Amino acid sequence: QVQLLESGGGLVQAGGSLRLSCAASGRTFSNYKMGWFRQAPGKGREFVAAISRSGGLTYYADSVTGRFTISRDNAKNTVYLQMNSLKPEDTAVYYCTADSAVSWSDYRTIARWDYWGRGTQVTVSS
Repeated sequence: QVQLLESGGGLVQAGGSLRLSCAASGRTFSNYKMGWFRQAPGKGREFVAAISRSGGLTYYADSVTGRFTISRDNAKNTVYLQMNSLKPEDTAVYYCTADSAVSWSDYRTIARWDYWGRGTQVTVSS
């Protein structure tokens, strides 16, 4: 079992930045690829970014490419999401997720991922 705890959400003006953190506990962190999803009011949960076990591979949704950066610190059991140039449409609850599988198939789908945090709210005002 892996426990995930997100932090760093809040209210920011459009064009601003936030850094989300997700602290993991329970199992060997470096055995899991990590990801971020988000869910806006009235919408489904969507893929934002993912990072491989070593941190050498990263993937992003088209909507955040060039603005968001995912990273991890295996010594601290933590994954980060640096969000720059925020837009009102980035407003959502952001969820951290972990997956133990080696395969990257279907990594943009919710069903791919094994463990989820409770989420942190990000609100971007216009």
